[in-house]
Amino acid sequence: MEFLDVTALARLQFAITVIFHFLFVPLSIGLGLFVALAETRYYRTKDPKDRAATKFWAKIFTTTFVIGVATGITMEFSFGTNWANYARFVGDIFGAPLAAEALLAFFLESIFLGVVLFAREKIAPKLYLVSTWLVFIGSALSALWILIANSWMQTPAGYEVLPDGSKAVITDFWAAALNPSTVARYLHTVDALLILGSFCVIAIGAWYLVKKRNEEYGRSFIKTGLIVGIITVVLMLPFAHMQATVVAEQQPAKLAAMEAQWEDGPAPYTFFAWIDSDTQTRSGFEIAGFTSFLATFDSQTVYPGLNTLSQPVTDFSAYPGVKVDSYQGGTPPVGLTFQSYHLMVTLYAALILWLIFAGVALKKAKNGKFSKPLLYLLVFGPIVPFLSIQAGWMVAEVGRQPWVVYDLLLTDDAVSPVVTSVELLITIVLFVVFYAVLFIAWLRIIFRHIKEGPIVENAVAGGAAANVKETEAGDAATKASADSKGGGQDA
Repeated sequence: MEFLDVTALARLQFAITVIFHFLFVPLSIGLGLFVALAETRYYRTKDPKDRAATKFWAKIFTTTFVIGVATGITMEFSFGTNWANYARFVGDIFGAPLAAEALLAFFLESIFLGVVLFAREKIAPKLYLVSTWLVFIGSALSALWILIANSWMQTPAGYEVLPDGSKAVITDFWAAALNPSTVARYLHTVDALLILGSFCVIAIGAWYLVKKRNEEYGRSFIKTGLIVGIITVVLMLPFAHMQATVVAEQQPAKLAAMEAQWEDGPAPYTFFAWIDSDTQTRSGFEIAGFTSFLATFDSQTVYPGLNTLSQPVTDFSAYPGVKVDSYQGGTPPVGLTFQSYHLMVTLYAALILWLIFAGVALKKAKNGKFSKPLLYLLVFGPIVPFLSIQAGWMVAEVGRQPWVVYDLLLTDDAVSPVVTSVELLITIVLFVVFYAVLFIAWLRIIFRHIKEGPIVENAVAGGAAANVKETEAGDAATKASADSKGGGQDA
């Protein structure tokens, strides 16, 4: 596929928009949990410092949420502009979860975010607490509907294709919504987003300790992020296993590409390898049959290789680990799929290492000791889960090729017939420039909020805003005292 090919450019443009959009969505969902946790703590303690933490995380969440919404709109428009044939083919099915996401999740999240931002003094504390949790639940529900749509593209169910082959129509809504990969993909993805959120909280806490300001918040943020991080990283093990099992059962070509397996046989697990697709070889350290064992608990389970799957397969009875009946043929880009998958797994191991760093840093901080190199590692820690998330999505999407709807619609057949390469090049350049400006603006706002830190209102000693309010009150009291003394002297 040449670079100036319309399909290649349409895929490049969509990849740029998805990567940029999926920087803010994980952050907003991950940080939404910490808004709710901070308010839960304040509801129990009534400590103004905990109230300040809620407001702080709400500002970070809102700034990220707004950018995420804006970049998501661009993606939806591209379905009609660059991928018109795809939109026509799946419109009857794809439209339902997108509409449900807007009506049942996005509005819920937006309405209660407004309550969190503007109604603190206007509603009961318990209702305000519920509102913070509904913001998080709304974001999680929004992710559910989007992942239902994506999962259907990966493992279609509850549909039939019209006799003329022009479109797929829904025949069973619940079968389509709860298709074979929905639950596993949702748990796997949302858990990854919460991991990213916890690492961002740890990073901000570490930054405060590096700068020796807001140290109490710094220790508190690291502790909270560490607890959530440990829970979510441990949960990733069963969730990732569920997702891998679905891939083995439903998408044999993706599984074969993930392990660069060209010939039929038990699927190995390769730790690191150099892939040569021309000679169909992989050079690296591997454990024979280990992927088969992870999928079926039997290291001898045979899976079809890429050479078999490059052609149509109408009978998978020889491969007991595969649950689909047939496959029309076609293999993904092996090198990119393989390296992305193993990068994701390697970065997961790095997550565990970073949590250990956080635990050590927290213990030192509690003893009044600060290791700046260790704290700086934590400050840059969010890069690890972010790259892991992007690598995981690359496996999911590149590993689905050459199909945009797995085994139903080829990517080459999904692109809009009237879009030209020149138009796509122009829009790609404009998107890159606009997104760069948007990203810089977001960073400036986020860094300003972090630098300002949680502002404790009505505290004897606190943040800048508290000092201003107290100074104003003190000035007024001093003036009243002076007037009183002056009045006494006059008397």
